[in-house]
Amino acid sequence: MVFDLKKAETVHLLGIGGIGVSAIARAFKVQGKEVSGQDTAPSPVTKELSALGIAVSIGQSISSVPKNASLIVYSSALSEREPKFLDKIKKLEIPMFSYSQALGLLSKDKYTIAIAGTHGKTTTTAMTAGVLIDGGLDPTVVVGSLLKGSQSNFVAGTSRYFVVEADDYRRQFLELEPSVLVITNIGLDHLDYYKDVEDIQSAFRALIKKVPATGYVIANRGDALVRSILSESRAKIVDYREFAKKKIKLPIPGAHNQENAAAALAVAHVLGVDAKKSLTSLAGFKGTWRRFDLIGKTKNGAIVYDDYAHNPDKVKAAIAGFREAYPKSRLTVIFQPHLYSRTKTLLSHFAQSFDNADRVYVTPIFAAREHRDYSVSSKILAERIQEHSGKSKLQKPEVSYTADIRKLAAQLKKSLTKNDVVVTMGAGDIYQLADVLMQRT
Repeated sequence: MVFDLKKAETVHLLGIGGIGVSAIARAFKVQGKEVSGQDTAPSPVTKELSALGIAVSIGQSISSVPKNASLIVYSSALSEREPKFLDKIKKLEIPMFSYSQALGLLSKDKYTIAIAGTHGKTTTTAMTAGVLIDGGLDPTVVVGSLLKGSQSNFVAGTSRYFVVEADDYRRQFLELEPSVLVITNIGLDHLDYYKDVEDIQSAFRALIKKVPATGYVIANRGDALVRSILSESRAKIVDYREFAKKKIKLPIPGAHNQENAAAALAVAHVLGVDAKKSLTSLAGFKGTWRRFDLIGKTKNGAIVYDDYAHNPDKVKAAIAGFREAYPKSRLTVIFQPHLYSRTKTLLSHFAQSFDNADRVYVTPIFAAREHRDYSVSSKILAERIQEHSGKSKLQKPEVSYTADIRKLAAQLKKSLTKNDVVVTMGAGDIYQLADVLMQRT
């Protein structure tokens, strides 16, 4: 990829409200570039960008691209949702890069710490960023959520270190050149693109090969799917389980978060950060938006959370964490499946992921970039969860399909008590329901 970012003085971003593209926008703004962008609808993210002095236009239009633009960065979702619009933009003959390619450009001259994995990478990226910042390494950070406290998905550091969440979708993380690679785990996901788990492993194998002999691959040798590809590494392999021999003090529960924290400690260790400082940092970890995200209490005293979990492993781990934190409460999970393809290909896995809940409400599938697939539905998923719960030795949740989210919200607001914990869960817009539940009227 031959392009000198320093020469791009005016940058326009398509899909600027996206969590990834918005981070790139912030990075360019910090570098002193003239930054603008467009998106289909306003959002809290676009409002934040506007407050930073970034010109954001709502609605897709070629006319919104500055005539003096020297670089265009676009959301990868545009190539799937709006390919014709993207083709028109390309005719402007302005250098164009996808989000993942632009991220690669930003990391080219940095010492990159890439956090990859099927699940846990957002939290691990945030934890790693925290221990390196508190350890005095002053990294630049791009994370796939908003960091609590700063309410930003970007941290502008002044050192050579670059901490970045590495997205495995469509092998996008192969644009990066990591010196330190963390693999939290490998599991089934994105089967609208990958053929099977071996195909997923092949992507991670290619990423491992990019780490130089002077670098580090930090992973769990106990994970069979990870262990089988570690032989491809030229770099030193560090098993992050070595840093989890004693329970790490964290403000959030869950065995999966203990593993995330252990991976962050491993990164800090190989970069020479004092262990006591790292542990203190993790003890004060503030979390990220939509990951074990406490929204508040309803007027009836019920506790409401929101969580981004959207594949079976993430759902199972998240629910286990909530059950650990609230062992005696009635745990209600309102799950919004994300993508028809993911729901269809992982249907049996999803059915086995809700055993630790007391009640499960399944809402209509959030289609995102996909067209409707009539062969799968949330009603079918609810039936499968119900069938599995009848066979499970664990808790048997009450399971319902609900087509009317507003009606469900009204029903819950009347019936919830101080013994209830409610979690809205999914990668779509289900988080809005958490806000509705908090309304006093």
